[in-house]
Amino acid sequence: MLAKLSFFGAAQNVTGSCYLLENNGTRILIDCGLYQERNYQERNWQPFLFDPRTIDAVFLTHAHLDHCGLLPKLVREGYSGKIYCTPATAEITQIILLDSAKLQEEDARNKAERHRREGRSSPYSDIPLYTTMDAEAVTPHFQPVDYLSCVSISSDLEGCYYEAGHVLGAAVISINIKKDGRNHRVLFSGDIGEPDRPIINDPAIFNEAEYIVIESTYGDRTHEEHKSSDIQKQLRECIIKTVNAGGKIVIPSFALERSQELLYHLNELFLRKEIPPLTVYLDSPMAIRITEVYQRNYDLFDKEMTRRLKQGDSCFRFDNLKMTQSTEESKAINEEKKSSIIIAGSGMVTGGRIKHHIINNITRPESTLLFIGYQAIGTPGRMLLDGVKEIRLLGQYYPVKMNIEQINGFSAHADQDGLLEWLSDIRVPPRCVFVTHGEDKATASFARLLTEKTGWKTVVPQYKDTIELD
Repeated sequence: MLAKLSFFGAAQNVTGSCYLLENNGTRILIDCGLYQERNYQERNWQPFLFDPRTIDAVFLTHAHLDHCGLLPKLVREGYSGKIYCTPATAEITQIILLDSAKLQEEDARNKAERHRREGRSSPYSDIPLYTTMDAEAVTPHFQPVDYLSCVSISSDLEGCYYEAGHVLGAAVISINIKKDGRNHRVLFSGDIGEPDRPIINDPAIFNEAEYIVIESTYGDRTHEEHKSSDIQKQLRECIIKTVNAGGKIVIPSFALERSQELLYHLNELFLRKEIPPLTVYLDSPMAIRITEVYQRNYDLFDKEMTRRLKQGDSCFRFDNLKMTQSTEESKAINEEKKSSIIIAGSGMVTGGRIKHHIINNITRPESTLLFIGYQAIGTPGRMLLDGVKEIRLLGQYYPVKMNIEQINGFSAHADQDGLLEWLSDIRVPPRCVFVTHGEDKATASFARLLTEKTGWKTVVPQYKDTIELD
């Protein structure tokens, strides 16, 4: 037996990415993510399916919460080793975990107070999953690893980092196991991005791997309009229609990558004078801090973005962009009567300032709620996108009157065609491809299609499955 691979998250669901690889007494985790779908959130509070004290290393693909969000719990419960990731991922993860901890604490306080008023209790939600102190305790464990670099965990196991093209610093991780004089590659895709996206480089390609763990968030569909021109056309039409109606454009956006890409496209439209010079509020302290990380890591940008920066054209600094840090500044946005664009988190409307902006516009049919990212089943964002007539936000129900729209082309995930293209350079059939990180329909559809097109063996693992790698 080469190794054992256990699927402790993102198995027949989208979030909670966590894989345990065991080889010759060495135990490593690839990712340790938060569950964000409502139906699975209880797992966040349950004990880990392994003893954190026995883990030798953590390899982190990138800084999205569904990949890194349980690291504070892991460290609190005894993990003492290193967390390997790219330098940009280390910077961004610290920001995201601190923000997550503050939201956990705030949400627990609010729910505890509401439950006291209503005379009920909850076994989990009245206490924070982890605290700011827990999040801060993660920082000393980060060990940055550059792209195209490897780290050895034992004499027969190393992890190597490659560009994933997903978000700044995101990596595909190759775990190389040496046995019987040969190198055996187990490839973890993390989240794979589309080629030719703004700002960051394209995903690295691979010629061989014995085992592949691949995401399938969009494994059952293609992005109909993923070119910059298509995105900007839809964005322009949405903005002009809403401005003509006298409303506001409210955009739930992930602080990492999505907010920065949105600013890129808005800047393009402003430069070409295709939309009026509206004030754009980036109302997310976390997105602001991450944008600063982007500006410090310009060496990770693609050629087009690098050229623009050399010409003095930064999408992070245009004149009508207002970055609002304080709560007072955020509240003041709602006093503004003129049309504006409001970008705030969280991207799935599960918390953060976006809830307040939606509440202030949800009964206004002239305003638009524009989704530019994936909305997991059970989240408020998914409910709104699916057309609910009434939604509960911050403990109260509101009728949904505002216009709801979505632009799919913003996705930082490769679609079905993109995933097949990424795998197309594999010359020797892998022993097995494990399809994870997608809803049931997406994983099953992509696994079936991949087998039909290539003849490769594919498996859709279930939660808690442990598979021996021969």
